[in-house]
Amino acid sequence: MEKETTALNKQITFIGSGAMGEAMIASLLRGGLAEPTCLRAADVRRERVEELAQKYGVQPFTDNQAAVAGADVVVLSVKPQRLTEVLHGLKGHIPERALVLSIVAGATIEKISKGLGHKIVVRSMPNTPAQIGEGITVWMPSPAVNPAQKETARAILGAFGEEIMVDDENYLDMATALSGTGPAYVFIFMEAMIDAGVHMGFPRHIAERLVVQTLRGAVDYYEKVNRQSGVHVAALRNQVTSPGGTSAEALYYLEKAGFRTALSRAIWAAYQRSLELGREKPVHIPEQDSAEN
Repeated sequence: MEKETTALNKQITFIGSGAMGEAMIASLLRGGLAEPTCLRAADVRRERVEELAQKYGVQPFTDNQAAVAGADVVVLSVKPQRLTEVLHGLKGHIPERALVLSIVAGATIEKISKGLGHKIVVRSMPNTPAQIGEGITVWMPSPAVNPAQKETARAILGAFGEEIMVDDENYLDMATALSGTGPAYVFIFMEAMIDAGVHMGFPRHIAERLVVQTLRGAVDYYEKVNRQSGVHVAALRNQVTSPGGTSAEALYYLEKAGFRTALSRAIWAAYQRSLELGREKPVHIPEQDSAEN
């Protein structure tokens, strides 16, 4: 079922016009939530914003302060390493009633609010599939964000795919490690499966088709069955694991090799890194034996 969309009629400025910034611009235009004349793209590289202006009809800026003047929404879509510098340059220049929407990994609401001298902040964590409208974004508003601004944030982030509002900021760092970084885990898993197929003798293009459709079909099958009966994913794994069969042999080897523990520790490491980016107290990765079930 397609979402119903209504134009936001907001002046939206993007500070940082990389891949995710462009994805948001494209999603807003594709969904009819904004007109090109209502969108501003700011970046240190003039050629980049001029490219976006030519491609989408948005207004290009290389001066962040000029870009946010009169904005209703300011989207922070810069790399975490550049955020402090960007906040310093924008402090005191954000319009009083503007909503600041951040997609910067690890950047806390407090850091953004203090850095800008501005209390109306939404922190969010989208993921890569957002670039094709199939992502999922976890977000949280500061207490100063009013109901209308929450709906604006929901509409903008909803153009990315699914969105979940939470009331505990700790969930944002968890989401960074689980769903934000999640596509990387899937891609390396796919790569390993494809390489195994090639090793057995498949041409690479056939191995790729087999792996991609297997993953797509498995996810679609799980979602359909789960909606119908609420079955747990472990139950589906049991269904395809016949005693003494090929699946049982493969899963035995994965368990013996520590597949679950390695993945769990990888996600925990990403969570620790998210906290470090936000200058929070580091979290130590637990010892391997304590992570195993």
